[in-house]
Amino acid sequence: MPAPDLRAPFAALGGVLPPELAALPTPCYLLDEGQLARNAELLGALAARTGCKVLLAQKAFSNYDLYPLLAPHLAGTEASGLFEARLGAEEMPGREVHVFCAAYRAGEMEELLRWADHIVFNSPAQLARFGPMAKAAGKSVGLRVNPECSTQEGHAIYDPCAPGSRLGATPAQWGAAVAAAPALPGLLDGLDFPTLCEQDADALAVTLDAVAEKFGDLLPRMQWLNFGGGHHITRPGYDLATLERCIARAQRDWGVTVYLEPGEACALNAGYLLTRVLDVVRNGDTTIAILDASAACHMPDVLEMPYRPPLLYAADAGQKPCTVRLAGPTCLAGDVIGDYSFDAPPRPGDLLVFGDMAIYTTCKNNTFNGMPLPAIWARDAAGACRELVHFGYEDFKYRLGSQR
Repeated sequence: MPAPDLRAPFAALGGVLPPELAALPTPCYLLDEGQLARNAELLGALAARTGCKVLLAQKAFSNYDLYPLLAPHLAGTEASGLFEARLGAEEMPGREVHVFCAAYRAGEMEELLRWADHIVFNSPAQLARFGPMAKAAGKSVGLRVNPECSTQEGHAIYDPCAPGSRLGATPAQWGAAVAAAPALPGLLDGLDFPTLCEQDADALAVTLDAVAEKFGDLLPRMQWLNFGGGHHITRPGYDLATLERCIARAQRDWGVTVYLEPGEACALNAGYLLTRVLDVVRNGDTTIAILDASAACHMPDVLEMPYRPPLLYAADAGQKPCTVRLAGPTCLAGDVIGDYSFDAPPRPGDLLVFGDMAIYTTCKNNTFNGMPLPAIWARDAAGACRELVHFGYEDFKYRLGSQR
């Protein structure tokens, strides 16, 4: 079972609304530089204690203006394709760039090899097709494996070990490929097994046992082993001791360099989504506050995961006197963030602040219904806010057609 969620999403704000936030436009994302730095320091200390290497998984957080806060503590970045690989190389120069994609396009491979140091393939067929080219370019080559060990509950969409998963080579797939092409293992420098999502180290320990059981013949031949992401390392109460034992086991038993590629842990609790109430309506017994922020457009994991973002001054439904459904302004009937309770019902113009909004937000948002993309701001450790970027009509229009 996943560990209970012990996040304290508003610790960086002291549990109160700083007055400077009231002046910011809404909706907007606000990135917390102090919390980002604290997360990075914790991850850097882990690497120093254990000798592992920690990468930023850019799929969760790719706001490169703040990479300088992370870079001193990390070994580099992890990418999911060409554009993220280039971003990591350009914005965290001198650091490692690892890339994994479920399938690479031949026309992109040459450019990808320009930016990436480690190339991880999803299938034996892709390894056979592109592995020699990557090796000839001096790159470290890896294979994603599927240990068929599911430790998740409640969000199969993010479970790479779910039945029928397209991610990673199973033992049967790998065995059949090697039987047909015995030289295939000689292309490999490492293995990668991303299987976790917002989980504690107990799930990693179970998974590592499965990897050892099902790919034990390969492991002693590897130079590195990537534990993937999904480790909630910077969450209060995370079991660091078990994680460190897993790292030490891999180093001792197989002589490998251990990589971790957390995305959420790098930016956990390090961002906010500021939004204002536009209208309040009532349908039967349900009070609904319509916001200028959208779950569908601005916090997609609320619908995909599903994920319930914490909200400053609010509690779960029924815990405070007034329970209100918070929803977005789009035409999607399901554009609902969730039911929250308040001491008093929200009114039009009220400012609401959602927490833990640095991850899987700015890199996943969209302009469905012509919704404007929220501006992105940063708040330094002293409380000063600055705008990093804002978006307008052209950003919506020109992703849909020509600039004539």
